[in-house]
Amino acid sequence: MSEFVVVAGLSGAGRSTAAATFEDAGWFVVDNLPPELAGRVAELAARPGGSHRVALVMGRAGSDIGGLVEAIEDLRRSGNTVRLLFLDAADDVLVRRYEGTRRRHPVIGEGVESAVASERSLLAPVKRLADVVVDTTELNVHQLRDRILTLFADSSAEHSPLRLGIVSFGYSHGLPRDADIVLDCRFLPNPHWVPDLRPYTGLDAPVRDYVLEQSAAKEFLTRLESLFDLLLPAYVDEGKAYLTVAVGCTGGRHRSVALAEALAETVREQGFQPVVTHRDVAK
Repeated sequence: MSEFVVVAGLSGAGRSTAAATFEDAGWFVVDNLPPELAGRVAELAARPGGSHRVALVMGRAGSDIGGLVEAIEDLRRSGNTVRLLFLDAADDVLVRRYEGTRRRHPVIGEGVESAVASERSLLAPVKRLADVVVDTTELNVHQLRDRILTLFADSSAEHSPLRLGIVSFGYSHGLPRDADIVLDCRFLPNPHWVPDLRPYTGLDAPVRDYVLEQSAAKEFLTRLESLFDLLLPAYVDEGKAYLTVAVGCTGGRHRSVALAEALAETVREQGFQPVVTHRDVAK
């Protein structure tokens, strides 16, 4: 049994960074693979001594999109573990990235903006098949690398089939674009307005205790425990491979950080192993 990650997405959204990240993490990477060769790679990987963790970077412009969809579906029917990672970004960001590098966009269009729109339309059927979509609009190369490693590191280990991520964030810095569930904790008193607490974050005991000792916070976590006790097994039963829960406050330094850590502890007790990140804690 081999484990495959198919990397697809829009040109300029970070496929090259993803390929390098998987290679550095010890995966066998095939970049710019024609879809019709995916089955052959799977056969080679299945041979004795073959690579058992394979990342296939596909979906370049000019490829047969129908063939790409068929190749992904064939891999999934092969009995191997197959995950599709789709990289996306806002149109204006993709245009800016291409104009900044002065590279020619691989899709023919009247201009870069038109080419991006055409490619997005072409790849829509592939995106619908994705197990996880990562929006790279606000991610630099290092952040994208960390996001991929968080999602796929040790993914072949025996653990819950649901890869659960919990991220804290600040609404003033924008919502995480790839969040599946967003929880707003701005109803709680803000430690930012307590002078003695302002320098600390939700990772520090003074702020954590201040937040979690609020009666509303206790009730919030109690209800979340019941909610996730229902949701997480249901997502597993439906075959969902990845789930990102975002917990937000105003700045992303105090309340959301403390509650994200508390929520992570709750779901650990329910048998899941979440990966916790604090997007804006240092801002």
